Amino acid sequence: MSEAVEVYSHSEQGTSLWQDAWHRLRQNKLALSGLIILLLEIIIALLTPWLAPYGYEQQNLALGAVPPSLEHWLGTDTLGRDLLTRIMYGGRVSLTVGFIATAVALLIGVVYGAVAGYLGGRVDAVMMRVVDILYALPFMIFIILLMVIFGQNILLLFLAIGAVEWLTMARIVRGQVQSLRQQEYIEAAISIGLAPWTIIRRHIIPNTLGPVIVYTTLTIPSVMLLEAFLSFLGLGIQPPQSSWGLLISYGVETMEEFPWLLIYPGLTLSITLFALNFLGDGLRDALDPRASKD
Repeated sequence: MSEAVEVYSHSEQGTSLWQDAWHRLRQNKLALSGLIILLLEIIIALLTPWLAPYGYEQQNLALGAVPPSLEHWLGTDTLGRDLLTRIMYGGRVSLTVGFIATAVALLIGVVYGAVAGYLGGRVDAVMMRVVDILYALPFMIFIILLMVIFGQNILLLFLAIGAVEWLTMARIVRGQVQSLRQQEYIEAAISIGLAPWTIIRRHIIPNTLGPVIVYTTLTIPSVMLLEAFLSFLGLGIQPPQSSWGLLISYGVETMEEFPWLLIYPGLTLSITLFALNFLGDGLRDALDPRASKD
C-alpha cells in the first residue's frame, strides 16, 4: 500500500516549465546533437591557444599551399599557414561576433518591445512606427559606412551588427507582451500599485523568455552570416586575424587551385549554422506551452 502511495505521489509531483522543456529537448535528437556540437565548438574556441598545433601567424613560405597530410591535417594556405589552426582561431572570432552581437540585439529588442507592448496606445504606435522606418533603411549600407568612417574595429563590428538585428526581436516581444497584459497576475500587480518598470522587469520580460530564447538561436546564424559577408567584402575581420568568413573569402579566390582552402572553412561554418538551426527548432517545440507533458 505504501509503495502505491509513493508511486502516486511521485507521479503527481509538479514540474516546472523549464524541466518539461529540457525533457522534451532531450527527446529531439537533432536539437540535442546541435547543442552538443555548439558546446564542443565553444570549448575548442576557449582552449584554442593550447590546442592549436601551430600559431595563427606562423607561416612557411617555402612550404606554400599543400593538401591535407599527417603534418597538416587540413592542409596549408599559400603562405604556408596551417589551415586547422586558422579555422580554430577563426572560430573564436566568428562565435564571439555571433554571441556578442546577438546579445546587443537581445538587450535592445527585448527592452524596446516590452516597453512598447506594455504601455500601448500612442506610445506603442510611435515606437513601432520608428521600427517600421528603421526596417526601410538599407542597413547593410549603414554598416559599411560605419566600417569605412570609423575604421575596421572589431568592437564596432559587434555593435554595428547588433544594432541592426534588434528590430524583429522587438516585434516578437511586443506581441508576447500584448497577450501577457491580459493575464490576471499582471492585473493584480497593477492593482497593488507596482510601477510599470517594475512590472515589466519582474513579470513581463521573464515570461517572454521562451520565444526570445528560440529567436536568439536563430539570430546567431544570421549574425555570423552577416559577419562572413562583411569579411568577404573586406570590411570585417582583417589579417592577421581570421574568421570563418574571411577564410571562406580567401578560399573562393583560390578554389580552383587549392579547393581545400574553401571546403573546410565552408564546411565548418555550415555545420555550425545547421547546429544552431536544429537547436532553435528544438527549443521552439520544447518551449511550446501547448505541448503535452509526458
